[in-house]
Amino acid sequence: ATDGLTCYRLVGNIPFELSEEQLIEVFKEVGPVASFRLLFDRETGRPKGYGFCEFFDAETAASAVRNLNDYEIGGRQLRVDYA
Repeated sequence: ATDGLTCYRLVGNIPFELSEEQLIEVFKEVGPVASFRLLFDRETGRPKGYGFCEFFDAETAASAVRNLNDYEIGGRQLRVDYA
């Protein structure tokens, strides 16, 4: 079994109007996505512009960093890095 933590990626600079479902569609380009969690401001309920993508294996997670960092969507470039 692989260490579950290796399968998470931090995703930043997310356009506020994107949903978790839309982001999953983007990340599916590199492989199956286990989950995506956007973080929201507790006070305002608005998205913070970052979240975490979980993949089923470390190889796919590494591919996400290689292929989707600087991916342009909604006029912004996503930041994808090791969580």
